[in-house]
Amino acid sequence: MALPVGVPILSPEEYLRWETIQPEKHEYVGGEVFAMGGASRRHVTISGNLFSALDEALFGTPYRVYMADMKIEIATTSSFFYPDVFVSCQPDDHRAELAMRHPVLVAEVLSPSTAAYDRGDKFIAYRRLAPLKEYLLIDPDQQQLELFRKGSDGLWVLHDFVPGQTLELVSVEATISWERLFRNVD
Repeated sequence: MALPVGVPILSPEEYLRWETIQPEKHEYVGGEVFAMGGASRRHVTISGNLFSALDEALFGTPYRVYMADMKIEIATTSSFFYPDVFVSCQPDDHRAELAMRHPVLVAEVLSPSTAAYDRGDKFIAYRRLAPLKEYLLIDPDQQQLELFRKGSDGLWVLHDFVPGQTLELVSVEATISWERLFRNVD
């Protein structure tokens, strides 16, 4: 995570108003605002591949796929994040304009500057979302997938996928081939 931006401590409501007039995106954690960095070509390609594969797989279901410019709010930690891709089936989310609260799947494409944060504090915050069932981390450099799935006992279990293996997303009943996810990533 980047260093906080030189903005005074904001309430969640102040952040939402402030963020709508900013030229760049900022995440919000406990009153502090953090600038979002730009993404690499591979990052954008993988995010787009995942979004389009999920959008196609979920056509005709109550699930909707969102990416990059839509925020998730975690009220219990006073946080707002911009995941790379996420899925919700909650009607309230489908009507929300600024932030959603009920994702069942969140995916982050890792970069060297965010990998530790995405695996650590951000994942800790995401786990406070009761509807969340799966958290997918995609490493474009290693072409590695780490899928954390919440079990019926509430424990999160890591499922690693090796190159060439089909990604199975139980939360949305969808599968995505390795080749589809990493298409045009070189």
